[in-house]
Amino acid sequence: MIIAVVLLSISVLILFLYIIFILKQLKSINKQLDKRLIENTRQPLNIELFNKTITNLSKNINRCLKLEEKRRLESINDQKQFKELISNISHDLRTPLTSIKGYQQLLEKTPLDKHQVQLLKTAQKYTDELGLLIENFFEYSYLVTAKTEPNFKKININNLIVECVLSYIAILEEKNLNVNIKETPPVFVLGDKNMLIRIIENLLNNCAKHSLGDIDIKIEFLQNAKITFTNPINQDTNINVDKLFHRFYTSDSTRNKSTGLGLSIVEFLVKQMDGNVGAYLNKTDHTLSIFFEIPLFK
Repeated sequence: MIIAVVLLSISVLILFLYIIFILKQLKSINKQLDKRLIENTRQPLNIELFNKTITNLSKNINRCLKLEEKRRLESINDQKQFKELISNISHDLRTPLTSIKGYQQLLEKTPLDKHQVQLLKTAQKYTDELGLLIENFFEYSYLVTAKTEPNFKKININNLIVECVLSYIAILEEKNLNVNIKETPPVFVLGDKNMLIRIIENLLNNCAKHSLGDIDIKIEFLQNAKITFTNPINQDTNINVDKLFHRFYTSDSTRNKSTGLGLSIVEFLVKQMDGNVGAYLNKTDHTLSIFFEIPLFK
């Protein structure tokens, strides 16, 4: 009886120690996985305990990690090739477009009758629209594939908006548009300055294209900073605000030639900074408001 108890105790002790060793090995696996994530290493898992089940588990995890690494490298290579393709196409399109503009400039210096001048202006208008479409397309394609991380800094959004409006003043004056900025206390946000400049410029450009009157900019802050651009529009314009930020969306294909890429770029950049975009249509005073929200600096 005593021998049986002793043997049972030894068996229990061995089983207990074995369980501890297994738990220790599982803890080691978890620690190695954490290290891979934190230090971004490619070191395979190392198993010290000769247990068939844990060894097979380790082998399967290593195979999965290796396959994931292979896919990641293939994705990086695909992105690199895509960027090169975009760059090559961009060059191939810009070269003939530059030539077209050059010939149009030559035509401006030659004697033309009134009808020919009008035709030339129409051609120049569509050439400029094509150039803008090409630039927006390649910018959007690059942004989506580049996955550039924002450089977060404390930014006075009031001052940045004023700077952008002043740099855009020539285009606004050409279209006889004024910008009214509601005065507020300084609002500091946590964002990427270059991204914010691109967002504000795109929204100003959108207003300059479609506004029938002066542009109002309002800055608000609660949990986040909210910047709203409001401008009057044609009361007959049919706008679906739910689709306004979709690529290539047009409110009216017969009158509105906007590709929607400018607002798609705005949405993409805002979301890169953990923000949000939206729009609403006021049918009473026929105004369109487009806003973006980004985190406040805390």
